[in-house]
Amino acid sequence: MTDILRFFFIVILLTIAFAAYFLVWGAFFSNRVGKTQRALRQALGRSFWVGLVNFLFFGVIALLLFSVAENVGSVFRVILMTPALIIAASLSIMLSFGLAGMVNLLGERIFPDHPAWKKTLWGTVSLAFACALPFVGWFLLLPYAGLTGFGAVILSFFQRETS
Repeated sequence: MTDILRFFFIVILLTIAFAAYFLVWGAFFSNRVGKTQRALRQALGRSFWVGLVNFLFFGVIALLLFSVAENVGSVFRVILMTPALIIAASLSIMLSFGLAGMVNLLGERIFPDHPAWKKTLWGTVSLAFACALPFVGWFLLLPYAGLTGFGAVILSFFQRETS
């Protein structure tokens, strides 16, 4: 019983942290998060496939570089670790932008009358609790949300500005 309570407490604390993170991320990078959100609105399915293909491609490259760097000398390790770390950092940053756009879109669809910060807050809470659901949330919803957001970030770089 204490394990369940501990897990529930951790999920609540992480949800609060994620809500604060996405609120700050959206405030600092409102233009990029807005473009990502527009890409999600326009092509949700396409965003998923673009995200899946690109994440697998760059993820495999980063893992291969990390793996090869582990088995070589110290000079070559630095040479191989640098691009691997840059790729891993880029993937993390793009996932952050994608999830920020995803929680904004979710908040917009579920709570249309709330102010923007409440949409982000409640979108984060909704997605975090939904992804905490064992198996379905962990292995279906969380990868779907992350990869779709990742693909939307990539698509947002190629989107035309509409006035």
